[in-house]
Amino acid sequence: MSFLSSASPKLPPWKVLLVDDEPDIHDITKLTLNRFRLDGRALTFVHAYSGAEAKEVLAREKDIALVFLDVVMEREDSGLEVARWMREDLNNQFTRIVLRTGQPGQAPEERVIVNYDINDYKEKTELDRTKLFTTTFAALRAYRDIMKVEEARQQQMHYREGLERVIAASAHLFQQRNLKDFANGLLQQVVALLRLETSMLLRLRAATAITGESAYEVLAQIGEDEDSLLTPSLLAQLDAAKSNRISRLEGDTYVGYFPNNNSGKASLLVLKGVEEINEIDTKLLEIFCSGVAIAFDNILLNQEITDTQAELILRLGDVVESRSNEAGNHVRRMAEVCHILAKAAGLPDDETAVLKHAAPMHDIGKIATPDSVLLKPGKLDAAEWEIMKQHPAVGLSILDGSQRPILKAAAVIAHQHHEKYDGSGYPQGLKGEDIHLYARIVAVADVFDALMHKRCYKDAWPVEQVTEHLREVAGHHLDPQFVELLIQNIDQALAINERFPD
Repeated sequence: MSFLSSASPKLPPWKVLLVDDEPDIHDITKLTLNRFRLDGRALTFVHAYSGAEAKEVLAREKDIALVFLDVVMEREDSGLEVARWMREDLNNQFTRIVLRTGQPGQAPEERVIVNYDINDYKEKTELDRTKLFTTTFAALRAYRDIMKVEEARQQQMHYREGLERVIAASAHLFQQRNLKDFANGLLQQVVALLRLETSMLLRLRAATAITGESAYEVLAQIGEDEDSLLTPSLLAQLDAAKSNRISRLEGDTYVGYFPNNNSGKASLLVLKGVEEINEIDTKLLEIFCSGVAIAFDNILLNQEITDTQAELILRLGDVVESRSNEAGNHVRRMAEVCHILAKAAGLPDDETAVLKHAAPMHDIGKIATPDSVLLKPGKLDAAEWEIMKQHPAVGLSILDGSQRPILKAAAVIAHQHHEKYDGSGYPQGLKGEDIHLYARIVAVADVFDALMHKRCYKDAWPVEQVTEHLREVAGHHLDPQFVELLIQNIDQALAINERFPD
């Protein structure tokens, strides 16, 4: 990213402040130093004709390199007071001070050098052209070298502070395991790191010719919304970065291309307002992104595995439900409603994600139930009911033993989702909070979905009747806490029904 650093601009002239109550001294000094150059830089002069005026100028002008300071002006010690004020009150330790006087008896050289932090002392009578030139040259060269040391110190301090920000930002990001959370966290840290206001993180989609989708998936953005940020000009810049596989600055917009080597995909970072990024910030961004790229790559791979696992679970759940003549979108609706309930209950994000992915497996045990029982249109007799009640244990036997969080959760849900809050359920007769939290949530979502949709043995109920029934069975069949949460969020649940109709 070294291209972000612009070429060195032409340096301005050295700024010299002339402080003297005699206008002729100003004119002579300017004329004598008219052709002065140091490092190719000429001089520019600022004028003050009293000690008070000098203080005003010094407080206003922050880049004065040299002050030629008369001693006797409105008072006999005006120049000495200005010198003391510069160093002690203004805390200006960098500007060089050359004290010059036409009345050396008023300020003896030895006393002034010892008591005041000045850099040179000259009588006006000895400042001929040569002396004035060499004095100016020595003072400005000292100022230049001091400022180089100070600049190096400031850069070291900023770099250290920046590295501390990078380490803190990376530590925060590496705690994120969810792709969206990671992307949002990354942008927040980049914006803070570089003090920008607008940014966007995208990734390239795979096989867009098959899906028909845009080549870019927006993972997160800060500042402007997605529509206003994804302008035709930015899309052209993204296309160029994708095609050439390089990062590029165009105008005030930087597009960074970061290949994710293991996953075979790539990420694109969009930053606006980058004309203010300095060289140190570009190095910090490089360090930050090189460290983050590894974590980002791993998260992409983990996300792909999780998404594939969730998709397979959904499809397996579909197979089970279709065999028992359940509606095709039943497992999708259940998963989404479980997610709503888990979030409303304040479960952590990783717990809600596990529950959402595991819920579609709740009836997996029905795969072993005979068709004569599973598909019987009428009421089951006692023997058939005993066979039907075996499916939770069968589900547990299928899923038990896995160390994967989703499959472990699915095993518990499959085994306990027919338990009832009052202990009258099966297969174990568990009661209250002895029933796993996941299973209690799934039971509420399962009953809600069954009542809201048509089945071979019943018509769909109106939502008012459903909520009334849920309140009736709360504390008996269902956990009253999750019944109440569902009713409080009924609009979201109904929206899910709209999204996934039978």
